[in-house]
Amino acid sequence: MTPAKPQRTVFFVSDRTGITAELLGKTLLTQFPGIEFRRRTLPFVDTVEKAKTALAEINDTAQKEIQRPIVFSTLINEEVRASMTSDSALFIDLFANFIQRLEAELGLESSHALGLSHGMGDELVYQKRMDALNYTLSHDDGMHTNNYDRAEVILVGVSRTGKTPTCLYLAMQHGICAANYPLTPDDFTDHALPKPLLPHRAKLYGLTILAERLAKIRHERKPESRYASLENCQSEIRAAEALLRQAHIPILDTTTMSVEEIAISILYGTGLIKRLKN
Repeated sequence: MTPAKPQRTVFFVSDRTGITAELLGKTLLTQFPGIEFRRRTLPFVDTVEKAKTALAEINDTAQKEIQRPIVFSTLINEEVRASMTSDSALFIDLFANFIQRLEAELGLESSHALGLSHGMGDELVYQKRMDALNYTLSHDDGMHTNNYDRAEVILVGVSRTGKTPTCLYLAMQHGICAANYPLTPDDFTDHALPKPLLPHRAKLYGLTILAERLAKIRHERKPESRYASLENCQSEIRAAEALLRQAHIPILDTTTMSVEEIAISILYGTGLIKRLKN
């Protein structure tokens, strides 16, 4: 039996949605695979009163768990940030660590304006991301394949290889219209790509994963089922990889990758990154 990993509670504190704090914080935490992190996001902490409430929760967690939580913060207002000071947690101030160095380098004081980091003031960018998100949601798991003409990328692979969360990330963060199509045992009998995918071969991108990891993920969803058995996972992965290679579809192994890492690999692998830079 695999020994249980030590656990630590992590807070992501922000005066907006918390997306930036989560993205940077989670990226740093991936460097410590030997620890299981319990994550808690505290968004819209934009007043001193809310900061004190957030700090009370952090202090309470420290007292109950008898160890310091880790806090990633992107609070902009200096007074609000000062209200979060405490020795009961490890505070990592992502905003202050970067903005002060930039101010010194550029010789200018930053605006300290809330909400600029996500481009919400740019209505066109915001609307494009919402349109992409709506498309992705309606084209999840092989739905509405007759509208794949609009897709910019179509992720293909067996169930639970990370297709859906990656598509959602591409839509929300980059405005990419991403669809995904699950390969099932029925698709392997003909040894050819499913018919809905044939006209869109150039948009296809395969995801795969180690069978042991896949079995663990599936077991959490359907314990003790054939669907989650190691033997079945091995069989599906072998068949899916053979099918994708035969069709000359690029394949990405997602076993040890975060959603952010999968997404950026796909952006570069498909060349979509060039469009985002324009």
